[in-house]
Amino acid sequence: MFCCDCMNRIGDYEIRPFSQNRQNIRLLLKEGARKNNVHALLEIDVTKARSLIKDYKEKKGGDISFTGWVIKCVATAVISNRELNSYRHGKRQIFVFDDVDIPIPVERKGGDETRPMAYVIRQANKKNVLEITREIRTVQQEGVTDDTQLLGGYLTRLERFALDAPMCIKKLLLLYARRSALLKKKHMGTVGVSSIGMFGKFPGWAVSIGIPATFVALGGIIKKPGVVDDTIQIRDYLHVTVVVNHDVVDGAPLARFVSCLTEHMENGCGLTHI
Repeated sequence: MFCCDCMNRIGDYEIRPFSQNRQNIRLLLKEGARKNNVHALLEIDVTKARSLIKDYKEKKGGDISFTGWVIKCVATAVISNRELNSYRHGKRQIFVFDDVDIPIPVERKGGDETRPMAYVIRQANKKNVLEITREIRTVQQEGVTDDTQLLGGYLTRLERFALDAPMCIKKLLLLYARRSALLKKKHMGTVGVSSIGMFGKFPGWAVSIGIPATFVALGGIIKKPGVVDDTIQIRDYLHVTVVVNHDVVDGAPLARFVSCLTEHMENGCGLTHI
C-alpha cells in the first residue's frame, strides 16, 4: 500500500492487462533475438515512384498502396537473389524457396486493444502492384473479433490450437517449428515487410530483430538534396532497414540484394506499365 504522500508523487495512472496478444508478440520477438542478424540501413530515392503513384491516382482515379508497391519491389529483388528466400532446416540443410511469401502486420482494433495482426501475401513475386494493393485493402476491411489473431482465410487446426494453448505449449510448438523450414514458411512466410512510417511522421530507420529470416522495415520519408544528372535536386528519400540471418545469408548476397532492391525502387518497378 502507498501512503497519500507517495500517491501524490506518482500521480494518476491507468492499469492495462498484459494481453495474450502482447504475450504472443513477446514470444516471437524472443525467437527473432536468437538469430545472428546483419542489418543494412539504407536511404532510397523514391521520388519517381511517388510521382508515378500520384499520376495514376489523378489520371485513372485508382488507388495504389505505397507499401504494396514496396512489397512488389522486394519480391522482385528476392527472386533475383534467392538466398534471401530461405530457411535453415534442422542442423545440416537450408531450404531455398521459389515463391516469395510476404507477411505483413495490419493494425486493427480488437476489443479494447489496437494491435498488429498477421497476414501473409502468398506468391507476391507472381502478383502485380494492383493485385497486391487490392489484397491489402481487402484484408484491412476484414471484420475482426476479440478472438481474432490472424487475418485472411481460415485457421488450420494447428494454428487454432497454438493460439489458444497455454504459453508453455506455445514455446514447445515454437521449438518444433524452429527446426522445420516448411513449417516456418507455411505459418510465417519467407520475407517480412513492415511499414512503421505509415502510422505517422517517422523521420528515421526502424531496426527490426528479423522475423522471418529476411525482413525489410520501412521507416519515414524525408526530403533532402540529391544528385540527379550532375545537378542538385530536392528528392524524397525512404529510410529502409534490411535484416538477414547471417547463418543463412552472407554479406555478398546481401549486398547484391540491396543493390537490386535499390535499383527497382529508384526506377519505380511495377508502376510504369499499369
